Amino acid sequence: MILTGEWLSNLFLRKPELREWIKQFNHIGVQSLSITNITALFTGMVLALQAAYALSAFNADVFIGDLVSLSIVRELGPVLTALLVGGRVGAGITAELGTMKATQQLDAMRAMATNPVYKLVVPRLVACVICLPILTILANFIGIIGGLFIASFELQIDGHFFMGRVLDALSVNDVFSGLGKTFFFGYFIGIIACNNGMRVESGAEGVGIATTSTVVSASIVILISDFFLTKLFYMLT
Repeated sequence: MILTGEWLSNLFLRKPELREWIKQFNHIGVQSLSITNITALFTGMVLALQAAYALSAFNADVFIGDLVSLSIVRELGPVLTALLVGGRVGAGITAELGTMKATQQLDAMRAMATNPVYKLVVPRLVACVICLPILTILANFIGIIGGLFIASFELQIDGHFFMGRVLDALSVNDVFSGLGKTFFFGYFIGIIACNNGMRVESGAEGVGIATTSTVVSASIVILISDFFLTKLFYMLT
């Protein structure tokens, strides 16, 4: 909570360092595109195959597009993207800040009247909160394309029909409920990673422990919060 208050005050009361922000957007957003999109592509392909085998028993193959799109947009897109970013980015942030703490670089910054929260935490946390929804939008699109690929070439379902079912199945509430969760996921990843990194107490061993703790904690928090956020969005709609 203390770190949350610090980064919020530094975010709104001080002018951002655009160079550092751009660097973090590149590291957290652009460099995560490959793993999130590859995962989304094959998730959509697997969903289409599984849906075909399950629905064919009921002669309901026409609903493959519905199942793929709703599963990805509501749940799998946001959650899988958050878990991947939490593992890649969260671990990196903790290791970076933890190493700086262990080598007393944070103390040196304070000695030079530079606030580590303003310099290090704010750009990383803002990048996590903003980049995760963007990554999720792209992952949702790629996942549906993966389902379309399997439907067209493996299951001999007309592509136009598949996309028509996708568009009919999805509503504005589905899209925004899925994307809305990602802002919270991004915040949880960033605050856990920064907090663990800033609190490293020893050398290399402490950095390793903090990094592992970040990945595990972020994953658990994402999955638990997903349940409560999903329930909240359904109550609101």
